[in-house]
Amino acid sequence: MNIARYIDHTILKPTTLISDIEKICADAKEYRFAAVCVPPLFVRNAKAILGDSDVKVATVIGFPFGYSAIEAKVAEIVLAIVDGADELDVVINISAVKNNDWQYLASEISTIMPIIRSKGRVIKVIIESGILSREEIIKCCDIYGAAGVDFIKTSTGYAEKGAAVADVALIRKHSSGSIKIKASGGIKTFIFAKQLIDAGADRLGCSSSIAIVQESKN
Repeated sequence: MNIARYIDHTILKPTTLISDIEKICADAKEYRFAAVCVPPLFVRNAKAILGDSDVKVATVIGFPFGYSAIEAKVAEIVLAIVDGADELDVVINISAVKNNDWQYLASEISTIMPIIRSKGRVIKVIIESGILSREEIIKCCDIYGAAGVDFIKTSTGYAEKGAAVADVALIRKHSSGSIKIKASGGIKTFIFAKQLIDAGADRLGCSSSIAIVQESKN
């Protein structure tokens, strides 16, 4: 298994330095990861460093709690696209989920999608599955599947629980084949990474990417 092609090599800590971005971009080119996922501040830098590489640049929107106003997320998306982001990992409004305000969530995604589609970018919606009930996860699959997002992503990595095999399997069961799944949060070993892929994950958000690749070769 070429595990590297599943990985979004990720650094999203609030103390990220430009030297960190230079390193993960160099790593991504060397190992041929699918993408780097970087804070919005560094999208332009990452794009320049990666140059003609086929490694994509992803960034986060409404990160990490998702309760930014829709208008704020729109502004973040527009700026990220201007800076060169290929993929946008958008945190949904989790407070709206917990308040059963599904109309708000439908309005949020219907506002965002035309902007991203008009520019030919990829959208991954982060639902924070580790703090949702089974029923809430299924409802998210229904809403975001109907909206036609590219990926449903499990986690930000900032909640108390990250990716789980059972959650990936649940999302896969309740999503059409056209919807991909990105698992993220707490993926530190090749064994766990492969379990997530076997459960239905198409992409993995990892900061321990090199260790995972090295372990896969043992």
